[in-house]
Amino acid sequence: MASNNSKAKAVFRVVSGNFLEMYDFMVYGFYATAIAKTFFPGDNAFASLMLSLATFGAGFLMRPLGAIFLGAYIDRHGRRQGLIITLGLMAMGTLLIAFVPGYSTLGVVAPILVLVGRLLQGFSAGVELGGVSVYLAEIATPGKRGFFVSWQSASQQVAVVFAGLLGVILNHWLSPEQMGEWGWRVPFFVGCMIVPALFIIRRSLEETEAFQKRKHHPSLGEVLRSIGQNFGLVLAGTAMVVMTTVSFYLITAYTPTFGKNELHLSDFDSLLVTMCIGLSNFIWLPVMGALSDRIGRRPLLIAATSLALLTAYPALSWLVAEPSFARLLMVELWLSFLYGSYNGAMVVALTEVMPADVRTTGFSLAYSLATATFGGFTPAVCTWLIHSLDNKAAPGLWLSGAALFGLVATLVLFRRGGRALPGGALAGA
Repeated sequence: MASNNSKAKAVFRVVSGNFLEMYDFMVYGFYATAIAKTFFPGDNAFASLMLSLATFGAGFLMRPLGAIFLGAYIDRHGRRQGLIITLGLMAMGTLLIAFVPGYSTLGVVAPILVLVGRLLQGFSAGVELGGVSVYLAEIATPGKRGFFVSWQSASQQVAVVFAGLLGVILNHWLSPEQMGEWGWRVPFFVGCMIVPALFIIRRSLEETEAFQKRKHHPSLGEVLRSIGQNFGLVLAGTAMVVMTTVSFYLITAYTPTFGKNELHLSDFDSLLVTMCIGLSNFIWLPVMGALSDRIGRRPLLIAATSLALLTAYPALSWLVAEPSFARLLMVELWLSFLYGSYNGAMVVALTEVMPADVRTTGFSLAYSLATATFGGFTPAVCTWLIHSLDNKAAPGLWLSGAALFGLVATLVLFRRGGRALPGGALAGA
């Protein structure tokens, strides 16, 4: 994988499975209202939607377990083999959700099976992001690690755009009633159909040279001991990831629900905005990843979190004062810029601060804890905040809190201007 061409092919192979992971999560978030009516029917629409969103969030609770057990497997047996296993688990969860009959047919068994599908997806996703990010970091050209690793997140944006485009097409062809009854399943069926192609692509992955050169590959017990010894670092990394996960799920998975239920915009408008946000994220992530290679991770992390802390709530307040397609697009494009600026530097920084022998497990655990406790429940928390505070701009408060976490974590991990170095060392720390 020495040539640029072979490295580009390696990047494509590894991020292809990452596409499926995010596509499945986006589709569930986009059609949470329809899923609520199918599997969680009830007289109270708010309670039904909350159950659907809670099931969406429940998948994230499995991520820390996936990070520990699958992460330890990857750190011991290799990046390639582990990433094939995660893709298989993700595919099983998708198949389950796509084909389970509704509550009217199976009764209480239906939502239980949907929950099992989400838990399978969450377990595999617990290490998917970490495995892909570490793989990209280890094959990166010297001096371009930020640019390489940014394609992990950029591939997710392709999934956002694809899911949004498919939603726009379906909403054009089908009536709202048809979408609520069966149309929402079509994107899940599409996800099932692309699984075989992704397996073929990922099976051609080569193992990274960095892993092959390592003489000692830790056992699960050794991984757990190392994680325990470095748990403060994992917690700091978790705090740093909170900003990424909250902002991402706010501007992507939650947008269709927010646009329809709170702003009273059409499904078409909300999905079109989401598709534009995916394109915006796709542009900003590699740009900011490359910029972090030139100026360092710390300046971008501090700038993005500070701007989010200062502008998130005012921007949402301006939007809900006079809801419109144009205002929703403008606000989300601004939040997309902040997300891309932060995440472009954050993901590579997280790979750099983790000890080399447990890099996948440490990264995945930090990411999974943040997603399980904050990011994954963003749609549910935002819905609850709006309902409880009677304030449609309340999601801005949630994002501001996440930005504060990211700012404090950055100042801790990069204190005295320290810059993250490969292998877990922090210069000046």
